[in-house]
Amino acid sequence: MIAKTRKYHMKHEQGSLCKHWGRLCSENKAEDKSGNNLENLIQSKKLIPNGEVAVRYCVPDIKDEIKNYLKVWTDMDVDVILTTGGTGFSPRDITPEATREVIHREAPGLTIAMIRKSLEITPHAMLSRLPVPVMNGVKVSLVGAVCGIRGNTLIVNLPGSTKASQECLESIAMSIPHAVSVDVSKVARRARTSTYPLLDVDTAQRIVLEHAELIGTETVKFKDALGRVLAENVLAKDPLPPFYASIKDGYAVIASDGAGPRTVLGDSTAGPSEPAPLKQGQCVRINTGAPLPAGADCVVQVEDTKLLKEGDDGQTELEVEILVPPTAGQEIRPVGSDIALGQLVLASGAHLGPSELGLLATVGVVHVQVYKLPVVTVLSTGNELQDPGKPLETGCIRDSNKTTLVSLMKEAGFPVVDAGIARDNPKAVLSKLKEALSTGDVIVTTGSVSMGERDILRDVLITDIGATVHYARVYMKPGKPTTFATCDYEGKKKLILGLPGNPVSATVTSHLYVLPALRKMAGHPSPLATIIKATTEEEVALDPRPEYHRAILSWSEGITVPTAKSTGNQISSRLLSCSAANCLLILPPRTDSRKTLAKGELVDAMIISRI
Repeated sequence: MIAKTRKYHMKHEQGSLCKHWGRLCSENKAEDKSGNNLENLIQSKKLIPNGEVAVRYCVPDIKDEIKNYLKVWTDMDVDVILTTGGTGFSPRDITPEATREVIHREAPGLTIAMIRKSLEITPHAMLSRLPVPVMNGVKVSLVGAVCGIRGNTLIVNLPGSTKASQECLESIAMSIPHAVSVDVSKVARRARTSTYPLLDVDTAQRIVLEHAELIGTETVKFKDALGRVLAENVLAKDPLPPFYASIKDGYAVIASDGAGPRTVLGDSTAGPSEPAPLKQGQCVRINTGAPLPAGADCVVQVEDTKLLKEGDDGQTELEVEILVPPTAGQEIRPVGSDIALGQLVLASGAHLGPSELGLLATVGVVHVQVYKLPVVTVLSTGNELQDPGKPLETGCIRDSNKTTLVSLMKEAGFPVVDAGIARDNPKAVLSKLKEALSTGDVIVTTGSVSMGERDILRDVLITDIGATVHYARVYMKPGKPTTFATCDYEGKKKLILGLPGNPVSATVTSHLYVLPALRKMAGHPSPLATIIKATTEEEVALDPRPEYHRAILSWSEGITVPTAKSTGNQISSRLLSCSAANCLLILPPRTDSRKTLAKGELVDAMIISRI
């Protein structure tokens, strides 16, 4: 037999997968090719994550010996035993009979899956045997081999052929990790409390941000960089202004001429034209921002002049009087007075808003290097969920979480992928998770993280994905079962945030954990939301846990501190409490001495929308 071990679940330090061969192998007269192949498949970790081989052994086709090894290994509380061989029509093929005599319960679903796969490949699969005791009240016989449970151990009979045993294992491999993660001996006595420690919000946020790493840079056109974060310093390619420029509308003159009459040569306006050089006793009309003509060294504003002579058309100034003696440099912006050549205009890490894009245009930088935006993939879980556009079916609700979260992420400027809805079974959750992991840098799920029998997300993450769960409980309301995990998938680090299924919980925890993680990965130096002080408009009852209370901030004339008005009933399923809310009041937990916050008390308010 072969025993193989794996670390599938926190409750299991190790488990086993076992291989049985017949007389020739046990007497070293034949090579155990199927056993070698199965061992290689499991050690590769491709079929079964974290699979390892612990024991391998060949047993002769003697029922009592097979039974003895099965009992010994199951009594060691191993996870899985695989046998290969002894499932055909030969009189010595007694592995299913031996297995049936030691198992406590059968698992015909696994057998049927193997049979179906085998018959798709060859009709000779019907030459393997599986007597299934009862199906729909009728005793029947199916091809295949026995699958069943003894104690906490899953036992699976595979065919003896190398090819067939591999095909059968491949057909059920996806379900094995979940099967061994279930405590089959305590069906009705599932855990009533989580085994994960209860973390405070600050610690939970810190852990997420520690794992939220930059994912690289890219070069984009400056017009497409709104909202992005610079990944390089930007230096001025030209000085600003690039010439001596007038600060006001008036006349460019020579200061040493003093006050008195001037002949008006023409005008200088902002643009590419270059005015003629000035001589003593001359001036040029000039507009704000226009270049100073050669020879001029100051500008006199139009208010300090008087018209002496004009042309016959009544539009041309021929001579003006300078009323106030000017000084050199008056009303002039020197070259580079705003931005010097080579000056640092924007530093790496700067957030690019409208003003920053204007600066880039000013200095002629049309391509900039920015931090890449993380792609966030949103997945809903639940048998009760259906798409919003369909009529409601009995027992179903529309999936509002995904719409809310996708919109929230898009509003924040992040690319989002809709991963759809996963039903509450391990295979469906795993399939959808793999799709999400292949498309997103950050995976956001809603539902399947609490204490219900269908809350299987954490088990699938650990056993099937090989993820590390960093926490699964946070001391807060709403959002206590929030889960954070990381994994390497296809060579890239992925962040998984499992949010509660209640709409308000999902929204609040997105503001607390998801958006800060995305901002950090996008290069934002201050990824957490802004927190200000506010006063309560009415008395607020406190909860035993710290609460993030939805409220609306408003300012009264002459009052510097805003007032916070509650949005009403704060139950986690009531999405209306988020409507119009622009802040979350961070309320302390209730104590024996303090059960409410009085009207007018000062509290912290986390900004979540425009105020």
